Amino acid sequence: MLNKYPLWKYLFLGFAVILSLLYAAPNLYGEDPAIQISATRGADVELSTLDKVQDYLKEANLSPKSTVLENGQILIRLTSSEDQLRAREVLSNNLGDGFVTALNLATSTPAWLEAIGGAPLNLGLDLRGGVHFLMEVDMDEAVSKAQDQLVEDLRTDLREQKIRFRGVRKDPDSETGVLLRFANEELLNKAVDYLKPINPDYQFIDDTSDGQFNLSVAMTEDKLKTTKEYALQQNLSILRNRVNELGVAEPLVQRQGTDRIVVELPGVQDTATAKEILGATATLEFHAADSETDLNDALAGRLPSSSVVYEDRNGTPVVVKKQIILTGNHIVDAQSSVDEYGKAQVNISLDSAGGSKMSRFTKTNIGKPMATLYIEYLPTGKKKANGKSEIEKREEIANVATIQAQLGRSFRITGLDNTAEAHNLALVLRAGALIAPIQIIEERTIGPSLGQQNIDNGVKAMIYGLLAIIIFMSIYYRKFGLVANAALLFNIVMIVAVMAIIPGATLTLPGIAGIVLTVGMAVDANVLIFERIREELRAGKSIQKSINEGYANAFSTIADANITTLITAIILFAVGTGSVKGFAVTLAIGILTSMFTSIFGTRALVNAIWGGRNDIKKLSI
Repeated sequence: MLNKYPLWKYLFLGFAVILSLLYAAPNLYGEDPAIQISATRGADVELSTLDKVQDYLKEANLSPKSTVLENGQILIRLTSSEDQLRAREVLSNNLGDGFVTALNLATSTPAWLEAIGGAPLNLGLDLRGGVHFLMEVDMDEAVSKAQDQLVEDLRTDLREQKIRFRGVRKDPDSETGVLLRFANEELLNKAVDYLKPINPDYQFIDDTSDGQFNLSVAMTEDKLKTTKEYALQQNLSILRNRVNELGVAEPLVQRQGTDRIVVELPGVQDTATAKEILGATATLEFHAADSETDLNDALAGRLPSSSVVYEDRNGTPVVVKKQIILTGNHIVDAQSSVDEYGKAQVNISLDSAGGSKMSRFTKTNIGKPMATLYIEYLPTGKKKANGKSEIEKREEIANVATIQAQLGRSFRITGLDNTAEAHNLALVLRAGALIAPIQIIEERTIGPSLGQQNIDNGVKAMIYGLLAIIIFMSIYYRKFGLVANAALLFNIVMIVAVMAIIPGATLTLPGIAGIVLTVGMAVDANVLIFERIREELRAGKSIQKSINEGYANAFSTIADANITTLITAIILFAVGTGSVKGFAVTLAIGILTSMFTSIFGTRALVNAIWGGRNDIKKLSI
């Protein structure tokens, strides 16, 4: 029978309607202004902290919607932005420096919707607000680290070739050079003959005046430029990894000039955590602990040239060997967890080269102590002579453990204060240690008020366009126009639902433009179908045959038009950036959903109302 759908098609359409309504629904609930409290290094967020927070809020006559301790953080939902700002001021003043009190937005989606994966649309920086960071890479430190690496490489090369030397250290008269000292000219010449061919990017200058036999090895201008470019590119790549770890949708991470990086994080109000993760330069070094040197002698200055004294976080001095067994550059994965005693730890996985180094060292040092050195760079708030920010290098022993057996590519770091610190350390190590310290020199928080105005204007444009189309279709195509209008409304719901389901999909201002454009385009398919039905009726065919051939014959035209537009949207997404991609995403989704609703959706309604009926004398179209 013409124009009759089997039951399964109606069930499928009903399932699509229900699913779309469910996943679009979270956008109706909005978000609550909230305060997020997390601990800085060395502090813990506990139940006692929660009790204090509730007492401080009560004293300030603030009544939050809810206060919850979850995953080592306290989330306080408030009724208005004014209460949010007051609450932050009260809590910041009372909790002290041990805690970070940050503004946040907490979704109001009901728990039953969250349980099935329902969540509101991710909004871009232009709609939701967020943070903008301008970061500066410390190129002086990048060059200094390259010098340190050159010192280690030259020592290793000379030892392997059994060329004796008196010392290898940074050249005090050169910003990029290393000074090598030898006992005689023969050893100096042997060193030059071996080192020069394998280090083509360095200048070799010997100095045999005043009875000394010195060799200066310095970077060429090209090598210096390459070192700085490498530091910037690596930091750029690592920052992208860290942003991905933060779970921010549609972030922007790009270079600016020769030593700066721009980072934009839409929707992020917890700027403290973002700054802590993005600006962190934490890394690890593994050293053999010097158990042969007496600690009192070391503190009195009687220390072997091969050893150095560091302190652990409790201020206890520890003597370790200068030679680095392994650096954090070999870490490929790091996961936080707890040990058998419930203490925080970080499980480390190394690459093959790092695993080999660790295996060789631990094989010959079973029963001896090994120290884990934690290194981070912190801003001092001061400026250098060149106007750039000064950064302080902080080093401390994270733990000293006795090597019980030969280690491979996997082991663990203990001695951390809490799970939050373990989580952040794991995140930083997993994303990669920055090649050079980085400093946030400009920070802008973009409030959601401008974004809300953009949303309101976009929604108004869509509503006005929708009303114009609904009125036109209802007048011109009568009852069939009402069917098209129903499909059009369902199409908008489907676009919102699909974008909410797709991980990482973000609605931007150009994305709203894409939806508005889709609203206008979505009705085109129905216009083609309805006009074809009218033609068939004018040709004298029966009502049922006209409906059937109207849908059948218009399909190829609709498919051709939409496929060409879809290809354009895919190209825009592939070659575009930022806002262009936002437009392309909503356009592509809108094309696919409009084809579904315009062809399958309206056909199901038409079949349900007019299909298979021989008593219809006139069609309202």
